[in-house]
Amino acid sequence: MALTMLNELLIEDPNPPMLLYQVSKTAQLDTVNYQSCFMQGVFAHFPEILFIHRTYNPVGKVLYTFLVDGPRVQLEGHLARAVYFAIPAKEDAEGLAQMFQVFKKFNPAWERVCTILVDPHFLPLPTLAMEFPAAEVLLSAFHICKFLQGKFYQLSLEQPVERVLLTSLQSTMCSATAGNLRKLYTLLSSCIPPAQLPELHSHWLLNDRIWLAHRWRSRAESSRYFQGLEVTTRVLSQLFGTTPCVEQGMASLLRYMQQNAGDEASFSLGLSPQNSRAPLDVSPESPKVEQLVEARIQRSLNAICTGPAAQLCLGELAVVQKSVHLIGSGSEKVNIQILEDTHRVQPQPPTSCSCYFHQAFHLPCRHILAMLSARHQVLQPDMLPARWTAGCAAGLDNILGSKWNETLDKHLAVALLTEEVGQLLQHCSQEEFERRYNTLRELADSWIGPYEQVQL
Repeated sequence: MALTMLNELLIEDPNPPMLLYQVSKTAQLDTVNYQSCFMQGVFAHFPEILFIHRTYNPVGKVLYTFLVDGPRVQLEGHLARAVYFAIPAKEDAEGLAQMFQVFKKFNPAWERVCTILVDPHFLPLPTLAMEFPAAEVLLSAFHICKFLQGKFYQLSLEQPVERVLLTSLQSTMCSATAGNLRKLYTLLSSCIPPAQLPELHSHWLLNDRIWLAHRWRSRAESSRYFQGLEVTTRVLSQLFGTTPCVEQGMASLLRYMQQNAGDEASFSLGLSPQNSRAPLDVSPESPKVEQLVEARIQRSLNAICTGPAAQLCLGELAVVQKSVHLIGSGSEKVNIQILEDTHRVQPQPPTSCSCYFHQAFHLPCRHILAMLSARHQVLQPDMLPARWTAGCAAGLDNILGSKWNETLDKHLAVALLTEEVGQLLQHCSQEEFERRYNTLRELADSWIGPYEQVQL
């Protein structure tokens, strides 16, 4: 009786997958091992790097999701890189050894696994090393990033400090050079109280072997990589991690896999620290709602804006449609983050955003459009200046040539950094202020020279 839903799903599958399970004396699922034919084929093609993610449900059962990773893997879709699902009876050496042995029995390509990426809390490393003796086990960049994000929120830091740390972490993860990692390490050492600093395990940032497995990605590739894993892990949490019933959780997961095979799963989900525990609608109807909202936004752009303005904004909207956007609503402002740095949106007219695009062109940027999409709203005439409204003649080449320039780019970058530093200095103690001021004093003198006093 406990497997009714799973059996119904397997009957509907045109290509019967591998499903092994054990049922306890209370007719509950004790262990599960699942792999479809497609998942098996994906692993056979990309076995070199294996990424393991764990999802816990409310009663303590844990779902192990195996995903392929590495430079050769170019798969679209939220769970397209997933190659195996397993629930061990217990998360001890015996239970995990049995799980890995079943995986190896049905996947001969396991012998070609060179690297296994795990989260910082993965304790049974000896079992993993025993079952995959030729593979190197490393902490994954994604899990380190999520670990540090969680710590920043748990420490209840001052908002300006938290914002700087989150922005620096995101930037470093997208360009994990040794220099950037060292800068983040130094920033943590200066911003986190010494008594709490050991909780962050900041020495991971200086372990070059961890980052060599991630550093090959460009900034854009890193953004897409973290975005994809963020959505994947959130889907797993919503499907399996929110229900105490293992059977129901697995049935929801397998149904989702069937309904969103391949590129059909390429739609966005709203995520944020504030609403991360709210259930997500991962039903097939969600993409249709988003598509209708975005179509209305597109029509409003074409109706209200001049041709060049609509052309620029539609390019921004295309980024929104392909991105995961993090939205946290406040009483007066909305935080929007799409692939790059966090920016502040002022939703009340006149709508504004702190990003470069809006500052340069005073047009609705991707962050404003993401806010409109999330609120199921459309562009209004009072959201853009008169020179961009329909009927005004302005060529795109002239506008780009006069507005978008390197000097403005540098000015905005410096202005944003100055604002962040100023906020940090205003909210720290006098002792901390003196220490940070002296650091800035030395930095300014080293740039311009010790013989010229620079006013800070």
